[in-house]
Amino acid sequence: MMKEYYSRIYHRKKMLFFCETVLLLMIVLAIRLGILMLAESDYYGEQAIDVHERERDIKAARGRILDVNGIVLADNVTVCTISVIHSQIEDSEAVISMLCEELDLSEEYVRRRVEKYSSIERILSNVDKSVGDIIRSYHYPGVKVDEDYRRYYPYDELASKVIGFTGGDNQGIIGLEVVYEEYLHGTNGQILTVTDAHGLEQAALGERRREPIAGNDLVISMDFNIQMYAQQLAEQAYLTKEADSVSILVMNPNNGEILAMVNVPEFSLNDPFTLSGVADQNLSQEERMDALNQMWRNDCINDTYEPGSTFKIITAAAGLEEGVVTMDDSFTCPGYTVVEDRRIRCHKIAGHGTQTFLEATMNSCNPVFVAVGLRLGIERYYDYFEQFGLLKKTGIDLPGEASTIMHKEEDMGLVELATVSFGQSFQITPIQMAVTVSEIINGGVRVTPHFGLRTQDQEGNITQFFTYPMTSGVVSEQTSESMRYMLEQVVANGTGRNGYVEGYCVGGKTATSQTLPRSNGVYIASFIGFAPADNPQVLALAIINHPQGTYYGGQIAAPLVR
Repeated sequence: MMKEYYSRIYHRKKMLFFCETVLLLMIVLAIRLGILMLAESDYYGEQAIDVHERERDIKAARGRILDVNGIVLADNVTVCTISVIHSQIEDSEAVISMLCEELDLSEEYVRRRVEKYSSIERILSNVDKSVGDIIRSYHYPGVKVDEDYRRYYPYDELASKVIGFTGGDNQGIIGLEVVYEEYLHGTNGQILTVTDAHGLEQAALGERRREPIAGNDLVISMDFNIQMYAQQLAEQAYLTKEADSVSILVMNPNNGEILAMVNVPEFSLNDPFTLSGVADQNLSQEERMDALNQMWRNDCINDTYEPGSTFKIITAAAGLEEGVVTMDDSFTCPGYTVVEDRRIRCHKIAGHGTQTFLEATMNSCNPVFVAVGLRLGIERYYDYFEQFGLLKKTGIDLPGEASTIMHKEEDMGLVELATVSFGQSFQITPIQMAVTVSEIINGGVRVTPHFGLRTQDQEGNITQFFTYPMTSGVVSEQTSESMRYMLEQVVANGTGRNGYVEGYCVGGKTATSQTLPRSNGVYIASFIGFAPADNPQVLALAIINHPQGTYYGGQIAAPLVR
């Protein structure tokens, strides 16, 4: 009896505990539901909508690239992206037939995408707006036509290796397009539509839009007229001299603003993945990519060359600055000089005889510049490489700038010193050559070469000014003045006569360098010039790689700069 009594009491207490626990859980649940329904209803309402919202991007208009006078060099055109939503299509066969016809696509390709169970399936991007409008006019449920933008270059090949281009996602790949990506790209918008559990859009709930924000325009220092004319000259020289390439660089030596940069052959910015003049059907994917990268290379900054006699400007400036030579110092050239076991000849085999340093500069006499280099010595000459900035990059606002390829100081002997003094046995970039000569003739200020001037919004309001480092005191004003005078005499009475412009005082220096191996008979002709000679406002460098026939810089490169 007692055992039965205690058993009933135990089960009663157990039931009471269970009921109390259930009641407590119900109270907690009620409180939580109250919080969810009252305090957090907005948050979870948004989460519920997000689960049933479908997103479609609206591409932002990319900022334009404008020349210094406001001419548009890179623009946008409106295009369409065609997509389908399987769950909304009412007549698959009609949709497939229409898309095949209007987009000129295979039935297999279209059917695979139309019949795919996905939230949204893209059929084709970068469709002409006129075609997009036709597809929209069918009013087929489940077929979406969204407008966005594609990059368009009005002048196609003009400055292609400078401006660069964008990919399918409208992001910059090379050139200014990639360097100034953060200013140009803008912010994409979105179209958000609400769907039911089956993925069908709820028309009654409408759609929400987050409008895109256009990118800023980039204004650059390039002058369209100078660039166009320089490119025409380069193309003529490229064809008539059957050269491998021709480069022309024009800049303001006082502030580093680049007015033109030409690298012929250029390529089509509107069709940048088609190889120019190359049958690529038999190329592997890797070979094709290598060929494209080569086609896109900017010779003025990505590649180095042996400068030859234009580098005598640097040797002369270092000699004058260090005081190891003056313009009136006398030298004798028998047609060669001997350094250790090396016989180094002058371009004039009979020699120039007795001449001053000024006359030797006008004559571009190798033995005299070897003598100046030896007077400087390896250590002091190397110090000037660093002082002039030759051993570091210029900092130009373009990607992939190459470095100077120079002997290490500890590896430089007297023979290397001698050959470097007249511009052989090392390599620099054209932009480095232009910047170094600029600092020598502008009073001794090292400038940073650049294109970017400012950014502005769609209404023309300036949003960003760009500034660039400048270093003064590279050479003295006296040395700079002497160099301007000497280089003016080179054009007026020396080897640079073909660079003379009637009515102007022009300074400059010619160069004809032979590529390695020296026995191959392949040359690089170049000329660097500036004007007015007494107060330089513009500097130009022309380089013709591997010309056929006449190959002297004074005869074929100087006329381009002129």
